[in-house]
Amino acid sequence: MFWLSDSACWIILIVVALVVETVTMNLNAVWFALGGVGSLIAVSLGAPVPVQWVVFIVVSAIFLFLVRPFARRVLKPKGAATNADRILGEQAVVTQDIDNTLAQGEIKIMGQYWSARSADGAPIAKDSVVRVREIVGVKAIVEPISPEVQQMKP
Repeated sequence: MFWLSDSACWIILIVVALVVETVTMNLNAVWFALGGVGSLIAVSLGAPVPVQWVVFIVVSAIFLFLVRPFARRVLKPKGAATNADRILGEQAVVTQDIDNTLAQGEIKIMGQYWSARSADGAPIAKDSVVRVREIVGVKAIVEPISPEVQQMKP
């Protein structure tokens, strides 16, 4: 029967852990690869198998529990800007009366129709000009604007 050297076993473990990490991208297996690197260093220094395993467990645990939370925070996507962001602050025309109590209302902005709600809860009549303050879910939260402000906008 063919036996692998300690070094070969740790190299295989490192490669397998890196392949698993590449496939899953969960920041779980990479820490075991680092533990394998620690054990590979221990082998090169002449450490016996029980010491290699202790090094593997300790190094993997340190990286898993201390470095992983920091790495996840740093590598976490911040959220991509969407096309919806471009309507914030823009003027729109109310195409259906906005009434928060009836959960109805619609605006047209940049050629698209959006469900809309009033920012202050007051009803807004059809054909009024409003400004989009924010987007909540798939609804535009709007506020009416005065006729003077409407004319200032190009």
